[in-house]
Amino acid sequence: MSILDLIPAPVRPWAIALVLLAIAGAGAAGSWTIQDWRYGNALAEQARQSADVARAAAEATVGALVIEQDKRLALEQRLKDNDQTHYKDLSDAQTAQQRLSDRLATADVRLSVLLNAGSAAGRCDGLSAPASAGGVVHGPARAELDPAHARRIIGITDAGDRGLIALAACQEYAKEVSTPK
Repeated sequence: MSILDLIPAPVRPWAIALVLLAIAGAGAAGSWTIQDWRYGNALAEQARQSADVARAAAEATVGALVIEQDKRLALEQRLKDNDQTHYKDLSDAQTAQQRLSDRLATADVRLSVLLNAGSAAGRCDGLSAPASAGGVVHGPARAELDPAHARRIIGITDAGDRGLIALAACQEYAKEVSTPK
């Protein structure tokens, strides 16, 4: 006796249909589960690849930032060195001007100018330049400047020297900033 014989004849087609429907439903559920698993794995792989790409892009960006930061630090160091150099030049020039001004004030040094031999001032009794150590030939006639005028001239040259040093510092700064290294 088989299992089909246990089912009454009028219900037998419905029972067979129900069993076939249950088998089809189980097959569909199984295939759905397998597709879900495959799709989940595909999404996980895609997410991993996307994360790898994002990580590589972030590492490249960080590397570029480090390079740019190193460039900026190198530029800052060069600018600092240039500033120190120009500040030293300016300090040295101011010290030299101050010494010259002090020597003018104590009459240790006197400023004189060359006189043009053809001018009226050149024909007056100007000072002649001192003879050199090796001979007795005197140089062209000279006139001694008033100490107040000498101080003014020294002040003007001091301002000019400071201006030239500042200009050189600005030019060096512009060159350092605009030249890619």
